[in-house]
Amino acid sequence: MSLPPVQKLLRQLPVGPTGWPKPPEDGGVAEEVTSPVLATEAGQPTCYSALRADELRPLADSPKACPQDPLVMVALEEHDDLKEMLDSNKDSLKLEAMKRIVAMIARGKNASDLFPAVVKNVACKNIEVKKLVYVYLVRYAEEQQDLALLSISTFQRGLKDPNQLIRASALRVLSSIRVPIIVPIMMLAIKEAASDMSPYVRKTAAHAIPKLYSLDSDQKDQLIEVIEKLLADKTTLVAGSVVMAFEEVCPERIDLIHKNYRKLCNLLIDVEEWGQVVIINMLTRYARTQFLSPNQNESLLEENTEKAFYGSEEEDGKDAKAEAAMLAKCKPYVMDPDHRLLLRNTKPLLQSRNAAVVMAVAQLYFHLAPKAEVGVIAKALVRLLRSHSEVQYVVLQNVATMSIKRRGMFEPYLKSFYIRSTDPTQIKILKLEVLTNLANETNISTILREFQTYIRSMDKDFVAATIQAIGRCATNIGKVRDTCLNGLVQLLSNRDELVVAESVVVIKKLLQMQPAQHSEIIKHMAKLTDNIQVPMARASILWLIGEYCEHVPKIAPDVLRKMAKSFTNEEDIVKLQVINLAAKLYLTNSKQSKLLTQYVLNLAKYDQNYDIRDRARFIRQLIVPTEKSGALNKYAKKLFLAQKPAPILESSFKDRDHFQLGSLSHLLNAKAVGYQELPDWPDEAPDPSVRNVEVPEWTKCTSREKRKEKVEKPFYSDSEGESGPTESADSEPESGSEENGSSSSSGSSSSGTEEDEEEEEDSGEQSEDKEEEEVEKRPKRKDKEGSHKAVLGSAGRYALGRQGGAPITPPPVQPIPSSSIISTSLVTDLEGLTLTDSSLTPTLLSPAFSAVKTYELLHRMAGEGLAVEYCFSRRPFPGDPHMVAVQIQISNNTDTEVKNLRVNEPKPLSGMRIQEFPEIEHLAPGDTASVVMGIDFCDSTQAANFQLCTHTRQFYVSIQPPVGELMAPVFMSENEFKKEQGKLMGMSEITEKLMLSEKCQSDHTIVQQLTSAANVGRVPCGASNEYRFAAKTVTSGSLVLITLERREGSTAQLTINSEKMVIGTMLVKDIIQALAQ
Repeated sequence: MSLPPVQKLLRQLPVGPTGWPKPPEDGGVAEEVTSPVLATEAGQPTCYSALRADELRPLADSPKACPQDPLVMVALEEHDDLKEMLDSNKDSLKLEAMKRIVAMIARGKNASDLFPAVVKNVACKNIEVKKLVYVYLVRYAEEQQDLALLSISTFQRGLKDPNQLIRASALRVLSSIRVPIIVPIMMLAIKEAASDMSPYVRKTAAHAIPKLYSLDSDQKDQLIEVIEKLLADKTTLVAGSVVMAFEEVCPERIDLIHKNYRKLCNLLIDVEEWGQVVIINMLTRYARTQFLSPNQNESLLEENTEKAFYGSEEEDGKDAKAEAAMLAKCKPYVMDPDHRLLLRNTKPLLQSRNAAVVMAVAQLYFHLAPKAEVGVIAKALVRLLRSHSEVQYVVLQNVATMSIKRRGMFEPYLKSFYIRSTDPTQIKILKLEVLTNLANETNISTILREFQTYIRSMDKDFVAATIQAIGRCATNIGKVRDTCLNGLVQLLSNRDELVVAESVVVIKKLLQMQPAQHSEIIKHMAKLTDNIQVPMARASILWLIGEYCEHVPKIAPDVLRKMAKSFTNEEDIVKLQVINLAAKLYLTNSKQSKLLTQYVLNLAKYDQNYDIRDRARFIRQLIVPTEKSGALNKYAKKLFLAQKPAPILESSFKDRDHFQLGSLSHLLNAKAVGYQELPDWPDEAPDPSVRNVEVPEWTKCTSREKRKEKVEKPFYSDSEGESGPTESADSEPESGSEENGSSSSSGSSSSGTEEDEEEEEDSGEQSEDKEEEEVEKRPKRKDKEGSHKAVLGSAGRYALGRQGGAPITPPPVQPIPSSSIISTSLVTDLEGLTLTDSSLTPTLLSPAFSAVKTYELLHRMAGEGLAVEYCFSRRPFPGDPHMVAVQIQISNNTDTEVKNLRVNEPKPLSGMRIQEFPEIEHLAPGDTASVVMGIDFCDSTQAANFQLCTHTRQFYVSIQPPVGELMAPVFMSENEFKKEQGKLMGMSEITEKLMLSEKCQSDHTIVQQLTSAANVGRVPCGASNEYRFAAKTVTSGSLVLITLERREGSTAQLTINSEKMVIGTMLVKDIIQALAQ
């Protein structure tokens, strides 16, 4: 049945209010009645049913369907009903359609094909419809730029709308259209919005500034003027957003902060959490450039103490005199009042519910506070260890760095770092790091008892890290060295080969400190060469026997004999140590080992590895005297048997403090894009008067507030364990800061009531005007009155919070009517943080191009000298976590310069998106450029097609991803894994049996092969014969759970649980291929 006849039939049926055909009354002819639910503009009745299109399709396609049956409806195409509702004249239908469309977007469904129908309603007079239209346009304006440009005049009219939400939404949509031609319009809109009466619109203007700057950096000077204007804004709603814009556009213009520094410090407590983090990080860098180090005199004392400790007794007198002279020259340190203001106003935020805010304050205190006051952050950081594992991971990274320099700060909380069996492996290893840093002679026995328990864990990576931690404790604390060594020797009889191998490596490092006393241990380790197969452990044993062969003169030649037999089957690292052992024995015991050495060198001469062949030739010429051998032959013993210094076992976090704590660069231990270095303290303090403001309005307070007594309460009570020096240091009155007009006190006023506040609101403006006059007439009395001020301080305001959208007490900056405050707090709690955060930047953090599997995109023959390769860097694409980052390497093998390298006319399949890399203007002959582009493959392995263009040619290329690159690793505990696996049973589970290859017999190799086939994260597992991995698809975020269970012999069973059955099936094939090779 064709579509038009069905419509014709249906139009002849009268329609009732519910959408069903209406029976004729009294047997008369049915009249045509227009449906109240849905009507077209032409007035023709349209059938509207609650049934879905897929339910109607079988009826519509059936040739035998009765025309009078009410279920014979037209099979509407997808979203056709929504399009008709949007074309309706009735606002109620438009509103219902927009609600359904926004709900679709919220559920993650694609609604981009509705863009033309929605954008027509941007001029709708109904305010509710207009709001929802703008919500939709903000989401899709960047994708449908051409259609959005057609409505740009409507957006400009929206900027003049009486409703502040419409004005803000219009600006947000305008800044989302990424077309250079409208830059002047955007610039004008931002300037107007920056002067808007509504703080919400000004906040939106601040958000639009970085968007415009990324589109056209030539507008920087004009944008700086807007930023300067917005920085002077006194509302808390704007503060965080404008500081973020400042950080993005002009972080070097520190002069813009001077006049606003005190205002930002005082507003900080009332800014939303997202803004607090941004402002605190910016003020940390500002303070490092404007104030002197509070610990400069202490650091000088520490340096002198170290020199005196290592000096001889004769030099003590001279050092003491030099120290006294140096301290006499040093001026006593006096903290700047503005420095104290920052520390005092951020301290209450350690009680914030948001982990990111607590972390920001902790890093500020670590980098800026005097040593005696830093201890206050320890308790707040330990509190965060009760949060989710992602939060714990970030906090422990920072605690591990802090505990190296400020060990005493965390010692009272030692038990908080004990490891739980439910902790993920990453958390366990970080807690081990902290425990090792906190170890000293008083608590070492407790820590070693903990370590003994950890060694019995089923998590092999964790056990290996524990053994290394024992080695570090033994190195740092001499009195337990023998105890640790004996314990590690006992581990050599462990059944687990990995435990034994790790113990051998650590014992080797400890024996280097005093080898003469431990010849029995060296003999015991020599016997292990028959059993241990881990290459690193075998190499360590051979190095020990060769280095201290004079302690085991009878055993060493026999070990060489055994190793010569198995030389050809050994790993390269072991072969190199066999050659070294042969050379050392040739020099010390030539009679017994001469023939063996020649045999080993002959084998090495024809080895496949060129490093081993080169080492054999070099050693033969060096130790075997011939006519051609040079002068080095005389010094062979000194070269090989020279005394080597014992290795220093240090924390991997030792040098991380040069990155700002809490930053992404610190987390990754590599400089990320956009990271700003933490400045060094200045030698001389810059002029503090630059922060003075002519009329510091925020220092004004009412006459009633002046009569209130200043009550300073400590941040932590004595029962909570804060140290005395910290309290006393923080509770000192700072008269200097009050004289400079900087500040509201941090104590809380207990006498204010709600009635007082209501009276204060009524008479607020009059009292302020009077005060301004009094301040101008009597400037001399201002300083005297300053000591009696008591504004409701930071701690009080934070504890009270907001009720009903307005602060309980008017903020000291400017009283704001409750109607103008909009609750738009952006909750950026660290609870949602994963270890693969979307802000990772692949351009600097991606692995070396040669370290991952590369694919050819354009052969140099087809590209006429232009060769292009690509790889999947396995780093999230910046700006869009739903895209796969593809790293592209372009090589110019021609003799001429290639210009304007770019991606042109990407033609992805339906749903796919491609984010092009920035245009490469010039590529000189012989040069290579590396760029990153993002592709949303929509969880499919279909190829993404596009054109790679130069100034003269176009090349059609395509990128097809392996299924393992369409996912990102997920870190979860064993219980979480089992819980999620239980939800994905039945059709979501695929099980296959496989035979492991000879190479894939060790745990390490299996994990390595599987993670190379798919971008997954390992999950801790209690069973020794089972391996678990977890990931989620990049586009939809669907979980993919992998379980590999080893059976008898080389058989294994692979199980994959995922609601994406196609991905699961393809992944099974790839993993089996990787493990069976």
